[in-house]
Amino acid sequence: MGNGHEHGNGTIRHERPLWWALGLTGGFLIAEVVGAFLTGSLALLSDAAHMGTDTLALSIALVAVRLARRPPDAKRSYGYARMEAMGAMVNGLLLFAVAGYILWEAVGRFRQPTEIATTGMWAVAALGLIVNLIAMRLLRAGSGESLNLKGAYLEVWSDMLGSVAVIAAAIAIGFTGWSWIDPALAVAIGLWVLPRTWSLLREAGNVLMEGVPAGIDLDAVRRDLAGLAGVLEVHELHVWSLASNAPALSAHLIVAAGGDIDALRRAANARLRESHGIDHSTLQIEHERCDSAHA
Repeated sequence: MGNGHEHGNGTIRHERPLWWALGLTGGFLIAEVVGAFLTGSLALLSDAAHMGTDTLALSIALVAVRLARRPPDAKRSYGYARMEAMGAMVNGLLLFAVAGYILWEAVGRFRQPTEIATTGMWAVAALGLIVNLIAMRLLRAGSGESLNLKGAYLEVWSDMLGSVAVIAAAIAIGFTGWSWIDPALAVAIGLWVLPRTWSLLREAGNVLMEGVPAGIDLDAVRRDLAGLAGVLEVHELHVWSLASNAPALSAHLIVAAGGDIDALRRAANARLRESHGIDHSTLQIEHERCDSAHA
């Protein structure tokens, strides 16, 4: 049996910027919620909800890199990588609840508009924009090296656009007096959040259900393994994710008698790594098909 167990270099990079970004967004989240209630702005509350998604995303990213340091143990032979997907699932369910509440409140505001303190609205949103720009700067370097950090970076980037929209809405309401702009923008932000939330839930669910990771073609993997010299057949092929960026594979390879099994294992692991980005593989080498095998 051959095994490829390369889980990464074990060095957690860019953890300090994550802590700073989390502190900034988490601290300002509280200020933005208070500001939304003081100004009466639903759009500002909607933007605060989006800031909350950033805080959760950064927390998940930080927990994931921290847990990645913990080795497997007797009870969790794969370690704690799945905590990332579990946290993302909780994150997504909370986002659905918040977006639903904002959309419900927006309907009420259309029916019965409320007075909005536009000066406070744009001032709080402007501070939020500054926080987002600083967080983006902190996370930019790591976003090109880690899918986990890239997701957090994109969360903050999209929230920056929401802050710009709230500032524009506050200025427009101040000049026109059209209070309907506030709930309309809240609906727009809510509808912006929902598809991203669904995508998050779908990806987390795929990891937890041990689905084939996005970007990996199972048939192509089978063809590549079957095309190796000495391999007669591939069966019991399974590809799943330990985490969002940690695909794993197991397979049975029927090989011709007399071949160099160690060389074949090395060639298979190299092909999986180079062509499909799979570093963790378990290969069972057989000279005849096992009775319980199924394709």
